[in-house]
Amino acid sequence: MTRLDAQFAFLDEVDRLKTIERSNCLIDLSRHENSAEHSWHLALFALIFAPEAGAGVDINRAILMLLLHDIVEIDAGDHPIHEEHDWQAVARNELKAAERIYGLLPADLTSDFMAAWQEFEACETPTARYAKMLDHVQPVFQTVAPDAPIDWHRDIANETLNEGRASWLRESWPVLWSFGRKMCDGTLTDADWNTDTGKRLQFLLEADKLKTVLRATPLADNSRRENSGEHSWHIALYGPVLADQAFSDVEISRVVQMLLIHDIVEIDAGDAPIHGDFDASEQEAKEQAAAKRLFGLLPADQAAEFRSLWDEFEAAESPDAVFGKSIDRVQPLLQNMASGGGSWIDYDVTLEQIDARVGVKVQRGAPGVWEFIRNRAAQWFAGNS
Repeated sequence: MTRLDAQFAFLDEVDRLKTIERSNCLIDLSRHENSAEHSWHLALFALIFAPEAGAGVDINRAILMLLLHDIVEIDAGDHPIHEEHDWQAVARNELKAAERIYGLLPADLTSDFMAAWQEFEACETPTARYAKMLDHVQPVFQTVAPDAPIDWHRDIANETLNEGRASWLRESWPVLWSFGRKMCDGTLTDADWNTDTGKRLQFLLEADKLKTVLRATPLADNSRRENSGEHSWHIALYGPVLADQAFSDVEISRVVQMLLIHDIVEIDAGDAPIHGDFDASEQEAKEQAAAKRLFGLLPADQAAEFRSLWDEFEAAESPDAVFGKSIDRVQPLLQNMASGGGSWIDYDVTLEQIDARVGVKVQRGAPGVWEFIRNRAAQWFAGNS
């Protein structure tokens, strides 16, 4: 097995996290959330709340922890906090899952990812505590954000803040805890929302809508179409897994940040399938307007920072953006092959079209990855022609 075989064995396997259902609902209450889109949303929380993180916190490591933290649920399942569990048994099962799933990777990445996951679980470093605080309080915000929250869900959110696992934020992050408390009580004012914390949270709650934007590509098990929130999680994870495959030197933490926000504009503009028939100039105009509105929800300095990062990704001229664009194009190929054709069948796609529309971009930033994936795609088309 080559290094790339191992890297993609892991990336293929973790697609299953998109099928692990949590007890939390989306803010629009349309369905339960899954653990992949939850992991994306948490990583985005870590990025956006960076100015409030405190001393000693490595934001990029916190993001990695949150991208990785729930992967063990593929084997061990999710364990809602309002139910009784044997937590020692859960910890044993999760460790076994971590060893199996992270063990699919090359040895160096296995070691790195296991260390990040174990640091998060131990919650002893400033970085792990920051990530844990977000993991504990983010579901509270998501639960009470709907105009008419489910009553028993609101009860759990109240208990979580007052006595449960988010209660430690009362001392450790009082501003955020107080915001959660006021949201539960319905006592937030316009002045609260107009603070930097309020603006960050307003952006993050709006970002929940990305979980309802459907893409053309199905999940690997072909059970349904992928949404842009869980896609953003998966592709952000591609960054550290495939960092060694970049054609030139890249700052992988910036690549990951780009990938966390790269599809946020689809909340307003929708997804535009690469093999679909659409007006490119019209779609670009929609995305530009969406970027202005969405990033404009943030405090002015962050609005400028993340709009600039998004623009850099779209332009695909810097080494970081070129690599990010390359791996963004790879993931749908694997999803389509695993699912029996997926959007390739829907749009009657040929291998030659993939070479022209995808291959050129992937090869530009990750030529070794393109050679590997192109061989897989050629075999798939040869067997399905």
